[in-house]
Amino acid sequence: MTGDVDVSRAYYHCRACQTGTCPADATLGLQADALSPGFRPLVTLAGVLASFADGADDLLRRFAGRRVSAGTVWRATERAGQEWIARTRAGSVVVPSPPQPAWDFTAPDQTTTIGYLGLDAFRVPIQHPDGTQADSRMLYIGLVYTPDKTGTEYVTDWNLDQVCAGLRQRAIARGFGRVDRVIAVSDAGNGLEAGLRRHFDDGLLCILDWYHAVEHLHTYARAVWADEATRESWVDRAKGTLYDRGGAGFVAWIRDQPLPSGDAADEARRLLLGYFDGTLHRTDYPAYRAAGYDLGSGPTKAGCKVVGARLKGAGMRWTVNGAAAVAALRAIYQSGPAFWDGFWATHPRTRPAATPKTLAA
Repeated sequence: MTGDVDVSRAYYHCRACQTGTCPADATLGLQADALSPGFRPLVTLAGVLASFADGADDLLRRFAGRRVSAGTVWRATERAGQEWIARTRAGSVVVPSPPQPAWDFTAPDQTTTIGYLGLDAFRVPIQHPDGTQADSRMLYIGLVYTPDKTGTEYVTDWNLDQVCAGLRQRAIARGFGRVDRVIAVSDAGNGLEAGLRRHFDDGLLCILDWYHAVEHLHTYARAVWADEATRESWVDRAKGTLYDRGGAGFVAWIRDQPLPSGDAADEARRLLLGYFDGTLHRTDYPAYRAAGYDLGSGPTKAGCKVVGARLKGAGMRWTVNGAAAVAALRAIYQSGPAFWDGFWATHPRTRPAATPKTLAA
């Protein structure tokens, strides 16, 4: 952006249909919103980083010296996001620009190569088409990443299977086919593991996020003991058992414990045992640690925060399509500069139409 450029072009008007056109606009890459191919990615970036009003009134004014309306930022951002959703559902993935080195899947202090998957969901405030408030809705976010987290790519969608299909596409594109082991780390929320297995394979190793497992211990302790010191002492012992013996050893330990009884305590104990009985295949923590596997889903939780931050600002409410479009672009941006630039390098609205060749007389 170096300032204003005046361009003169021919305008043609049709008396019959009462419409006009500037044929040169197609060659210049100008659409109905009059955004140039060079300016469009910047306008869209403003809509991805901040509210549409702030993007127009602050970011673009300060950094590009241009004034556009919040409506222009809104329309350009949502249109680009919706176009990308259609492309990714058809199997497209971003080709980073400039080309990046192949991802390194070597685990720290290990000779094993590991490709990680993450999957979760977060709430987005929604409004009805007529502007009335609706309930919030869960937006899924998935990611593929390397053991050292230097390579990370996000995908979002309202539909769980669409996210899992997108994860598979990205896993293939980023080189998961050459790793020794593919591992999914999540909080094992409703349907997450089943969705991943549908799109990867039944042998996929799914690990229950350690911190989510520990939260169940705290929930049980709060229901049973009023004294904080007693609660913390029990949780420390329970965590040590779970960490050293895994889920199966922890369940056996709980069954042998002389725990408080009573309606509330018995119900809390039943829920705790039921939870860990149902997740034994995800909680062999001693074996995971010995193999050098991650136990926490920190990258996934971070993804929920950085993508969700754009959608959960004070007073924000979204249409279903609008939230999906902005989230899809925010996911590309958070994946890294090469992904953002790669997306725009292949976007049809940033490439002017080819100049027609002159026919020989």
